[in-house]
Amino acid sequence: MEQNAIGEDPSLLLVDDDEPFLRRLAKAMEKRGFAVETADSVAAGKAIATARPPAYAVVDLRLEDGTGLDVVETLRERRPESRIVVLTGYGAIATAVAAVKIGATDYLSKPADAADVMNALLSKDDELPPPPENPMSADRVRWEHIQRVYELCDRNVSETARRLNMHRRTLQRILAKRSPR
Repeated sequence: MEQNAIGEDPSLLLVDDDEPFLRRLAKAMEKRGFAVETADSVAAGKAIATARPPAYAVVDLRLEDGTGLDVVETLRERRPESRIVVLTGYGAIATAVAAVKIGATDYLSKPADAADVMNALLSKDDELPPPPENPMSADRVRWEHIQRVYELCDRNVSETARRLNMHRRTLQRILAKRSPR
C-alpha cells in the first residue's frame, strides 16, 4: 500500500516496552510511509497522545507501568477519529472486547509483523482484514495460555495446575519443555 492509502496525516504512535520489537516495527512502518513516534511506557504514550495525538497508533496491551488501554482512552479523547490497533502477547477474547469497547479499531496477537499491522491500520471498518500469513499453531496457543496462567499465579505450579484442571506433574512436564512453533 502506498502513501495515499495512509492519507493526509501519516503520524503513527507505537507504544511497546519490548525495545527490539519496537525498533523493528518503527523502521518497517517508516519504510511504508508513516511518520513514527515511539514510547516504551503508558506514561510516555499518554504524554505523546496528549501533546501530538497521531492519526494512527499501535499500542501494546501490557506495559511495565500499566495497561495500554489507558493510552487508547487518552487518544480517543484527544483525537476520536484516530485508528488504533492494540497488540498483545496474551490473546484473550475478554481483552479484545475491552480494547474495542474503549475505542481500538482492531486487535492483533503478537507476534504480528509490519504487514499485519499495516492491514489492520488501513482496513475499512466494514471489511475484515485478511487472515494472518503464519497463525500460531494450536499447540503454541495452548502453550501460551498455560504460560499466561502460570505467570498470573506468580509461577506457583500447584495453583496453576488447579486452575487449569490439570495434574501437577503433567504441568511440570509441559513447563520444562520448549515452546512449540
